[in-house]
Formats: sequence, structure tokens, C-alpha cells
Amino acid sequence: MWRSLWRSIDRFSLQYFKYVINELRQIKVVDWHNRELVIDLLQSIVELVTYGDRQDPLIFEYFMEYQVLAEFVRVLKISKNSRIEAPLLQYLSIMIQNMNSDHSIYYCFSNDYINNIIGHKFEFGGDIALYYVSFLRAVSNKLNKDTVCLLLKVYGDSVVSFPLYDEALRFAHHGEKMIQTAIRALTLSIYNVSDDMVYQYITTPPVSKYFSDLVSSLSKQFFHLDALVHATEMRTNQKRKELLLETDKIVDDLYYFNDMLGVGQSRLSTVVIENLLRILIFPILLPLLQLGQSNGSNLSAVTSFYTVSRLLQVIGGKGMFNSVAGVILYPYMTSSVRDAIERDSTESISHAKSILSEMGKVVSSSPETEKAENSSLPRDTVSNKRSGILAHVFSDNPSLSLASLFLLFILEEAKDLHPLLAQMIGLNGMQNMIAVDGNIGNLLVKYMDQILNALLKVLASQPPFSILIQWHTGWFLRKLLILQGKGLGDHNFELLNTSYQQSCECLQKELDGCWFDHIPEVLRNEWPNCKAALEESSQCKDPFFVLELDDSQQATDGDATSYFAWKRMVETVKVFILHLQLKSCIFKGELLQELLLNMSSVIADSSKTHASDIASASFGSEVSLGLGIPCTIAFSNAGIRDIYLIPKARETTGKVLLAEKHPFRSQRGVVLAIGPLAGLNPKVDEDHPTWLHLQIREFEPKLHKIKVRGHQSSGMSNHVADGRWTLGFSNAKACEAARLLILEEIRKQRSSVESILAPLLQDSYLGNLSETESQDE
Repeated sequence: MWRSLWRSIDRFSLQYFKYVINELRQIKVVDWHNRELVIDLLQSIVELVTYGDRQDPLIFEYFMEYQVLAEFVRVLKISKNSRIEAPLLQYLSIMIQNMNSDHSIYYCFSNDYINNIIGHKFEFGGDIALYYVSFLRAVSNKLNKDTVCLLLKVYGDSVVSFPLYDEALRFAHHGEKMIQTAIRALTLSIYNVSDDMVYQYITTPPVSKYFSDLVSSLSKQFFHLDALVHATEMRTNQKRKELLLETDKIVDDLYYFNDMLGVGQSRLSTVVIENLLRILIFPILLPLLQLGQSNGSNLSAVTSFYTVSRLLQVIGGKGMFNSVAGVILYPYMTSSVRDAIERDSTESISHAKSILSEMGKVVSSSPETEKAENSSLPRDTVSNKRSGILAHVFSDNPSLSLASLFLLFILEEAKDLHPLLAQMIGLNGMQNMIAVDGNIGNLLVKYMDQILNALLKVLASQPPFSILIQWHTGWFLRKLLILQGKGLGDHNFELLNTSYQQSCECLQKELDGCWFDHIPEVLRNEWPNCKAALEESSQCKDPFFVLELDDSQQATDGDATSYFAWKRMVETVKVFILHLQLKSCIFKGELLQELLLNMSSVIADSSKTHASDIASASFGSEVSLGLGIPCTIAFSNAGIRDIYLIPKARETTGKVLLAEKHPFRSQRGVVLAIGPLAGLNPKVDEDHPTWLHLQIREFEPKLHKIKVRGHQSSGMSNHVADGRWTLGFSNAKACEAARLLILEEIRKQRSSVESILAPLLQDSYLGNLSETESQDE
């Protein structure tokens, strides 16, 4: 009782602090009987030390003088299955986190108290691992050049042990994501201290094995990703979701490597890059480019290109770019340098020979090429399109072709790439055509016409490839056209025209589909999105698309709902926009900035007076029954009811209403149900000529857009079954009249949409662009 009274009166005094310390020292064994008392004492000590560090120097001086941290170590040693470890670690973490002065931190790290706590033999069951890692993280946050030496164990001039780092690495591959993240933050804190002795310790075996283990773990993730890419038992939506989750994990790991390299310490950067190249990149690239023998466990080609592309995008760096480019260009450089030496010997060729020599060492020393000799590379390597990177660029599989081209584009945009390697690829020097002394050619310049032809054949293919493949093929075409700086040859221009006509025909088919009324809106909405996507740089473009291409044959999983019809219409519009922009690149050398639609007819129509605007009616509102056709419908919860069918189109919008006669106003009705006019597809029942079947779109694009913005799963509830109305009429003649009336209103609505799209679907639209181009010249 007296103790409680004392605490409430002067809780933050030096006298009370001495009392608490004395109480703790009286504890000889910590068990379940006194556990709560010990926790209370530890909490009080932490509160008073934190207070003393900021407000009362006497309290902290007593804390240091009587080595109170030693009591924390002692409590750990005398605890017997009391589970005191978790609260003790928690309070220590809080105390260290809240220390502000360098003097306080320096004392806490002195005398090996922290190292003794770190090295204590904890039983990591339950949540103790989380508390322990949090404690390690708190310590790492206070590290600097002055304090890190207090946690090292040094013999002579070298570090022999670093308990904070060593113990942290035990949790590097922990199953709990929160612990993994904390350990990575901790290691980065240590790397950023910039202490030479620490760098020497962490980059020397056996401690440096951490980096090779990290890369090996990353390699396993890519193999797991490859298995997902080629899994056949999953539905399309589920497979895409799994691929996205796996690639997100991989990208997180890659950014950890990027953070390591961002420290900027050469010794650390060297060991990280060497492990990435030795364990991951070279074993992928060498068999892929037929420079080494397969060991039977290689990634598929598409996943391999995704792997290297993602690594370059996230990690990059001069060493990484030059190494990858050197390996990719090795067969091509071998042939080009040999030919150049036979013709002439120049200083620039000596640079090429130097790079070639370095890459030759990589190829010959790789485990994948132990049995492969340099003589296995034919002198005419480059003249044969089916070798090295060109074998994939000219693959009959468009997904593989685009994946390999994408890797070349990433290398071409790399600012750190050696100038010789950049010119060897070709795109970087295409604008000013700076050749390497005229002796060593440019890879893509030499094969530009064939590459453009291969891409255009994909676009003009019949039957067409998936819209996803068409779109990304267009992105590559646009990039090549801009970099080439000149138009297409006759044979390629003919392919582009064929592809363009196909895109126009596909768009016209959508005018007969159930979403024709939304085409102008989708065109306006997707125009800026498509333009931005086409202008996206290789460095910013997500290579995830290369994983999707093999699985992109527009499978609808047997579902023919309006949702899939909507997706098809939107994608068709995107491909049409793509072709407009590609033609603009040919005629004007740039993308179209704005979309010009013919809105004059709509404006003129909207200026008319509508005595009764049925098209704007809503559920429960009153409408005129003058244009209605009497019929009946059976509602599941209300039986058969006498109603009026009212179809009405206004400009590009149209609705079909079901209205019940107003009880007091004979010429008015109350709206019971509303459906879109487009997509009704009215059909008379073959067995019952007085029945009329109508299909009702249930998918709502605006709600779908809100879901996507809210990051909800795109595969949740999009496959909604469409509605179906069956209306009964007094006789077959009335039923047919209702069908014809609906079709007439649909025709009016479609006519308004067609008038808007008419300029885009005429050859003169792009012909005018051609005339403008010739006038400019």
C-alpha cells in the first residue's frame, strides 16, 4: 500500500528510481509467482530512464553508475519458464527508441550488455521472435560510425563477430513477412553506416553467404513463377491473379537488392552484383542464347526474358547493363569483329576486342559451358538469323519475339550502357547513325526491315492473334518507327493497311453488338490512356505483359455474358486507336494528340424539343403511355401483371421501359422496370408466337470502374448472368409489331453512333493526315 502511495506522489524522482532498482535486485528467481511484479519493475525502470534522458540528468547518471542494464541481463538468466523475455525485450526496445542523446546511446551500447542480450539463448516460440527482431531493429536504428564499433567483436585489425548482424541473419528467411521486412531494414541500416571494418566482415565468407543465399532464394521464386506461367489447370482470371501476386513478391526482393546497391559502397556493390550475375543472370542467359549447355533445369524462354528485363529495370547499374548486353551481343560481336579485322584494324575495334575478351571469359568459365568450346560458335553466327538473341527476335511465337525485343529496348535506353555496346544494339545510334568506324554494324539497324515485317505480320494475321498480342506488337512498332525516322517500304505498308482495315472491320462489327451505344464514350476515355501507353518508355513499361502473352487467346471460360462482350468491345476500340496512331506515326512522324469525333449531328438533335422525354425516365417516375404497347409479364413475387412496353431512343442513348397504368391518370404510367435498348436482341418464341424474349445487360461498366479503382479483385463478380424478360401479347401480330418497334428504335440509336464514328472509319481521315504531311514537306 505504501509503495503504491509513494509511486502516485513522486513517480519520476531519483529516490523512487533507486527504490525500484533495489526492488529488482532483490529478485533471485523469476517465475510465475513474481512475474507480474518483475514486469512492473521493468516498466517503471524504462519509464524513468526515458524521462531521465530528457528531463533529469541525475536519474540517467545513476542508471549508468549502477549499471542498471546489467540487471536486465541478470533477469534473463534467472528466469525459469516465466515468459519474461517478451515484455523485457519490448521495454528495452521502447527505451532505446526513445533515447535522444548520443551520450545515452553510447553508454547503452557499451560494456557488452546489448551484445549479451542479443546472444541470449531464447526459445523462439510464440511471439518471442517478433519481439526479439523488434529489439534488434531498435538497436540498428541507433547505429552510426561512433556506436557501431561498440557492438563489434574485434581481434587485431579485423572483425571476428558482429552479434547484431549475425543473429539478425538467422531470421532473414523467416516465414513471417513482418519479420523479413524488419531484418531487411536492419541490414540496410548497418550497410549505411559506412564502416570499412563492417564492410570487410559482411563481404567475406562465411558471412557473405547471406548474399548468395538471397540470390538463390530469388532464383527459386523465378522457377516457381515459371511453373505458374505454364500451369494449365487454373482458370484465366485465377492464373493472372496468382502471377501478379508472385511477381509482386519478386519485385519487392529486387528492390531490396537495389537498396543495397544504393548504399554506394564499392565492396558491397561488387559482391551483390557478382552473385546476381553468377547465380541468376548468366545461368539464365547462356543456355537461352545457345552459348552454353542446358543443365535440364532452365527457365522457359519467356520467363527468362521477363527475369532479366525486371532485374535490369529495378536494379540496373553500369556493371549489370554492360554484362547483360555483352553476353547478348557476344555471338554477334564475335562475327562482326572478325569481319572487321579482316578488312581493317582500328582503335575502336580494339575496344570491341577488349569487351569481347571479357565476355568470352564469362562464357567459357560458366558452369553451363564447361563442355562448350569457343569453336562451337560459327564464323557466320550473325548471318544466320536463327542464332543468339536473333533466334528469339525472329521466332514464330510472337510472345517470345516481343519478350526478346523488349530486353533489347531496355538495354538501348540504359544511360549507363557502354557506347560501343549501345551502338552494337543499333537503336541508340539510329538517329545520327554513328557507326563504329564503319566496321562493326548495328544489330537492329541491319535487320530493321525484317523486324518490322515480322511485327506487321502479327498485326495482319488471319485468324488474328489475341488483342493483347496485337496491342503490345503495336507498341514495339511505334517505337521502331519513331527511332527509324522514315516510312515503311511498300511490302510493309501493305501489311499495315491490311491490319488497319481489319481493325476497322472489327470496330464495325461491334456496332452490331450489345455495347454499340458505349463506343464513342470508350473512344474518348481510352484515347489518352492508349496514347500514354504508346509513349511509355521501356524502363517504365511493366514486363509482366510477356508472361500474359502466351495465355492471352481471349478465353472466356465458356461464359458469354455482357461482361465479356464489354471487354471485347473495349479491347477492339483500343486496337483501332492503336492503328490510327501507327498510321499517324507513318504520315506525320508523331502520335495524334486529340480524337476528332463528329458530334454536330448529336448537338443538332439535342436542340430539338422533346415533349415527353421518356429516355430520361427513372424507376417509379411517370411517363406517357402514348407510345406504349400493352402486354403482360410474370413477376416472380407479384404474379402476372398488365403492363406497357415502351422502347425509346434519343441520340446515342436508349431505354426500354415497362410501365403500369396509373390508377388515376389513364394516359400516364408508372415505370416498373428499365433496361438498356442496346443488346435487347428481341426474338419471338418459336413455340409461342405471342411471347417476345428480350436480353437485358446486367454488367455495369461504371460500377466495374469504381471496383477497379478501389483495388477489388477484377474477377470477383464480373460474370453476372444477364437478365431476360419474356413479354406476352394478345396475339402474334401485336408481338411482331413490338419486335419491329424495338428494332426501329435500336436502328435510330445505332445511326446516331455511326454518324459520330463515320469520319474515323473513312480512309479520308488518315488521307488528310497524309496531305498535311506532304504540305509540310
